[in-house]
Amino acid sequence: MGKVALITGVTGQDGAYLSEYLIKKGYTVHGIKRRSSMLNTDRIDHLYQDPHDENRNMILHYGDMTDSMNLTRIIGDVQPDEIYNLAAMSHVKVSFDTPEYTANADGIGTLRLLEAVRLLNLTEKSRIYQASTSELYGLVQEIPQKETTPFYPRSPYAVAKLYAYWITVNYREAYGMHASNGILFNHESPLRGETFVTRKVTRAVSRIVLGLQKKVFMGNLSSKRDWGHAKDYVKAMYLILQQDTPDDYVISTGVTTTIRDFIKMSFAEAGITVEFKGEGEKEEGFISAVNEDIFSKVVGAEHLDIFKKRIGESVVGIDPAYFRPTEVDILIGDNTKARTKLGWEPTYDLKSLCQDMMLHDIYLMKKEEYLKNGGYKILNYFE
Repeated sequence: MGKVALITGVTGQDGAYLSEYLIKKGYTVHGIKRRSSMLNTDRIDHLYQDPHDENRNMILHYGDMTDSMNLTRIIGDVQPDEIYNLAAMSHVKVSFDTPEYTANADGIGTLRLLEAVRLLNLTEKSRIYQASTSELYGLVQEIPQKETTPFYPRSPYAVAKLYAYWITVNYREAYGMHASNGILFNHESPLRGETFVTRKVTRAVSRIVLGLQKKVFMGNLSSKRDWGHAKDYVKAMYLILQQDTPDDYVISTGVTTTIRDFIKMSFAEAGITVEFKGEGEKEEGFISAVNEDIFSKVVGAEHLDIFKKRIGESVVGIDPAYFRPTEVDILIGDNTKARTKLGWEPTYDLKSLCQDMMLHDIYLMKKEEYLKNGGYKILNYFE
């Protein structure tokens, strides 16, 4: 029999990649998903197995981080060897609008999970991974940020995650739990939620180059982030729980990039050069050139003549509504500990990550537009 893993937040980006990774390693994966009137399992549909199938290795449970009785029952039934707590209200800007729920789900939710493991006498059996975040560093006290860098959270999300971080450390030290924090810097992919900045950019750029959208509005373009690929980062989660001794690790690429440069990079994947002019709320991005060969190959030659007429147009603007009340200006991680102790290092650089996301979203926008206009099947043209 292989190991049994329980993943909270299984329908999210990380949950999907981690589930696939663990199943390939022979695990049976149990996932917790919130009840919804609409199906929200798109990211893991390819892993789903009918409840009537024998020897299933992917099993879903309805649950919520705000319901301690529910969590305790699931953990007691599953008896997991490893628990990956990935569930969270993880959108930083939205956390300012829903601070109480964010604290309840992200902070106290972690306490509920740890306490369930303790009360069920599973402290010797169940290893726990807590998904911490680079947002803990907030108003950074050191560049780059490492495990010993002081925290200075700048959002309700980050403050809730700060509680989750320290309660994990506390239960580790108080009860001898194998409980570890992965302080993950921003990690993206084609499965990233559509309102997160990188995915917002690649979706918008894809729609712009296909003539489905004129312009995208952004917030602070000068914010710097350390972006990696979620596929790499779930491997780090796994490695953290394979260690003999629990500990906390920064997982990052060690490279920081502005949102402005990520936008440029995304347009460049489609063969388009964008130049920015102005400052602050008046800053805009304009199309300055089109590489016809790249555009024809990636977007489609049939769109080229129409798009060339847009040279000189503004395709990126600023909307102050997207500014955070308290901004995090720069995040860049020092992953030395993860490299030396876990043997982990990223395999994707930012260019390959951006390319992966752009090719996916251009394909996705073409498919959606085709179906919207009466198509009944996806032709090879869209593959």
